[in-house]
Amino acid sequence: MKDQSVIYDLLVIGGGINGTGIAADATGRGLNVLLCEMNDLASSTSSNSSKLIHGGLRYLEYYEFRLVREGLAEREILLKNAPHIIWPLRFRLPHRSHLRPSWMIRIGLFMYDNLAKRATLKGSKGIKFDKNSPVVDTITKGFEYSDAWVDDARMVVLNAIAARDKGANIMTRTRCSDAKRVGDIWEVTLNDNITGEKQLVKTKALVNAAGPWVTSIFDEALKKPSPKKIRLIKGSHIIVPRIHNESQAYILQNEDKRIVFVIPYEDDFSLIGTTDIEHIGDPATACISKEETDYLISVVNGHFKHQISNKDIIATYSGVRPLLDDESDSPAAVTRDYTFEVDAPYGKAPLLSVFGGKITTYRKLSEAAVNGIINHFPDADKCITAHTALPGGDFDNQHNLQTSLEQQYSWLPHKIINRYVRSYGTLSHKILAGINSLEGMGEYFGAGLYQREVEYLIQQEWAVDLEDIIWRRSKLSLHLTEKEKSGLEYFIVTFNSSKKVTSTCE
Repeated sequence: MKDQSVIYDLLVIGGGINGTGIAADATGRGLNVLLCEMNDLASSTSSNSSKLIHGGLRYLEYYEFRLVREGLAEREILLKNAPHIIWPLRFRLPHRSHLRPSWMIRIGLFMYDNLAKRATLKGSKGIKFDKNSPVVDTITKGFEYSDAWVDDARMVVLNAIAARDKGANIMTRTRCSDAKRVGDIWEVTLNDNITGEKQLVKTKALVNAAGPWVTSIFDEALKKPSPKKIRLIKGSHIIVPRIHNESQAYILQNEDKRIVFVIPYEDDFSLIGTTDIEHIGDPATACISKEETDYLISVVNGHFKHQISNKDIIATYSGVRPLLDDESDSPAAVTRDYTFEVDAPYGKAPLLSVFGGKITTYRKLSEAAVNGIINHFPDADKCITAHTALPGGDFDNQHNLQTSLEQQYSWLPHKIINRYVRSYGTLSHKILAGINSLEGMGEYFGAGLYQREVEYLIQQEWAVDLEDIIWRRSKLSLHLTEKEKSGLEYFIVTFNSSKKVTSTCE
């Protein structure tokens, strides 16, 4: 077993949005941070969301006013700090009077518009649906309001890059197998899942941000009972060819009081979800059930003229949300709020554990988490994440960046530049540095993906295998043929072998 001589200030377990957010926050305050993730970054819950930055309109029905207010305030911050991967999206809510009366929806939307400062997004309004509308003719009126779209997995990766750029050591495919206190230091055993190598690292403080595995860390690595219970709630989505050509997303009400989103997705598709089902067992085994599929199809077909069926489904995904167990009867009613537990006996190394949360409030959660242990680091600076752009986000708007890139790289097709803007922002310059022609981009794999981008993702963004690249670093799996995927996979394996890629990215 290799013994690390360096003593870190903070070791974060978990490479989802909360773990990488905490790492980015802590490094911004001057702490020396190591983050370990047993799989790929965003490989579980954080890449399987509904891809929304929102306050949570439906949470108002459960009186989660603080959570909604915080989400709405964070929505404004994130729109400013990550304009490449987050942008405004209008939502249409078809009205069905037997489910919720108009006055109730109007009050809810008024609160949604005004619970927090709204600087960039338009307010809500009533709308009418005519014969040319994509919704069924029996629905004649509704409402429209604003929220925001996010590339969830890329937000995780960008937080990891932000942490690395300030000195953090990000170790993917690395599992924490044991952690024990030795006085004021944690001794942590890390297992490299690629090489099989073990190493012992030391840290002054430990953060358990393992998401659905937060209690498993207590059982297996810390070998002590978890101070909180969580409920694993599965949310499933289906992807189908575009249901309508409008730019707006739809939020559909259902008889069970749940809602289903229909979101324009990757230009040619509609993303439909989510469900709320209790999940028992290993979070890694989560997958969509026939009942969930039928449920989503039924809700959509009850609202849209364009009817869908199982044969239209191009892809599905399921994520398990680790929500605080508040003993709610319905999975849909379980709180999306978060809490921390700090275990810091006098003279002992502190442990902070994160329970619950949602992607919209990850930055605020991260700030609060680091605040919870910052007294152990008297020389640390203040939090800077509220006013710091995520990597690639240092530009004013997507249109201007697109124009700038098209002028500088006139040889690159418009569609590729458009995708680069929405995935990498100004990081596009790192991919394209020194390239003067399309031929200089190297081997072509299909769907606008060239060798240069693949090499960048492996060397700079911790990508290791095919799924990392075509599902989490991008969504190109929806556009690549099976033959193209096979060719790309062969290149990745060959490239990794030649470069001897490990689980760390220095």
